[in-house]
Amino acid sequence: MNENWTRLNAVIKWAGMTANFFAHHIGLPCGENLYQIKRGNNGISRDVAERIVLKFPDISKAWLLTGEGSMFATASTTASQIPFYNLDAEVALNGEQLGEPQFRMFVPQVGDCDIALVYNGRAMGKITPAGTIIFLKRADVDAIIPGDEYVVVGKKFTALRKVRKMKNSPDINLVAGDRKAFDDMEIAKEDIVKLYHVVGKLSVNN
Repeated sequence: MNENWTRLNAVIKWAGMTANFFAHHIGLPCGENLYQIKRGNNGISRDVAERIVLKFPDISKAWLLTGEGSMFATASTTASQIPFYNLDAEVALNGEQLGEPQFRMFVPQVGDCDIALVYNGRAMGKITPAGTIIFLKRADVDAIIPGDEYVVVGKKFTALRKVRKMKNSPDINLVAGDRKAFDDMEIAKEDIVKLYHVVGKLSVNN
């Protein structure tokens, strides 16, 4: 087993990039340097390791070079793994206990979030197609960002929508992405049980 490539590939997957894009991102002129490591012709050089940790300071340079210790330089990075459930968000967040996640995701571009679920609805149309993985952060009703997407868990329904505050009313307007097929909805603030801000999305193109 090529242990150098195993470590390097783990970082590439954690970053959510292809090998070529990763090479350009860390400042290599092409992906050939990485493919030489993959073929076993080269190890991870100090230069490559330094380029990686310059762009991804969470990664341990010592681990890259030797394989000893943890992939991450700090324990906080390990704790920031996102629990992923292969469940429909509009169903899973409706009060049931989720239990153990299927696995935990490393998506540094997403930033701070609480959970990752799948959106299987149709109301958001092309904005958030069915099958999209959505990354959610628990939010306060009084801190709504108008125009952003939220999963709104109400007393009578749970829905992913764009959220807007209504003029001259404390109620919240919920707007579908596909407004031709789905009407706007309104919900009173006191009827919102939980609110999750969509802080990132991952779409898989078949």
